[in-house]
Amino acid sequence: MNPTTAIRTTGVVVALASEAATLTAGNVQTERLTPLADGAALWLSGMGPAAAQRAAEGLADAGAKALAVFGVAGALDACLGNGALFCPERVLHDIGHDYVADARWRDRVLQQLATTTWPLHANGSLLSVQAPLLTASAKTSAHHHHAALAVDMESAAVAAVARARGLPFVCVRAIVDEVNDTVPLALHDSVDAWGRPRPLGLIAALCRHPSVLADLPRLYSRMQRATRALRVAAKAMGPALGWSP
Repeated sequence: MNPTTAIRTTGVVVALASEAATLTAGNVQTERLTPLADGAALWLSGMGPAAAQRAAEGLADAGAKALAVFGVAGALDACLGNGALFCPERVLHDIGHDYVADARWRDRVLQQLATTTWPLHANGSLLSVQAPLLTASAKTSAHHHHAALAVDMESAAVAAVARARGLPFVCVRAIVDEVNDTVPLALHDSVDAWGRPRPLGLIAALCRHPSVLADLPRLYSRMQRATRALRVAAKAMGPALGWSP
């Protein structure tokens, strides 16, 4: 499928290469449309709101009938543990806007996700921020100010495009880091915008901050569990993530 091919169902925005791999075994190129079954397509955007907005606009321009965000998020509340699935009722932007998920679509998603054995949270809001929250104190503060249960950087941007284009929107996230987890900045900076390791950057980070080595097994395990949850969710919902006219 090339960028001018029409999408018949859902356009799915994913930020990370590992997230895209849970939806398709095929080759996924960055910042362009990739076909899925059932007339859906995904766009591997890279992290951050600006990248997510470009992805959502590209999918909408290609004819997407609905827009979804699919991938991982961080917990802001202890009720969400690593690997839990979260389909929020609302997405809050840290600059003040908020967006409501399409109720009919979300109900269908929740019914499908409930058939899995993974923990599922159906109530509450997701906060979208401009920069990652890497420390327990930053996450606790965000929860205090916004009363959201989880955090990402992309969902509000996609929801804004959906609202502007008159398209239904839904978000499905699996939790990676829990509220008390700290992600070392040196490790965060050693991956590219799509979550792929920069080998030289990782080596440099470990040389400058040897203590970071102790965090690698925990963080790797967290990501592996969240990715498994996403694979199960994708299988339960199908490529269109449960959307139908």
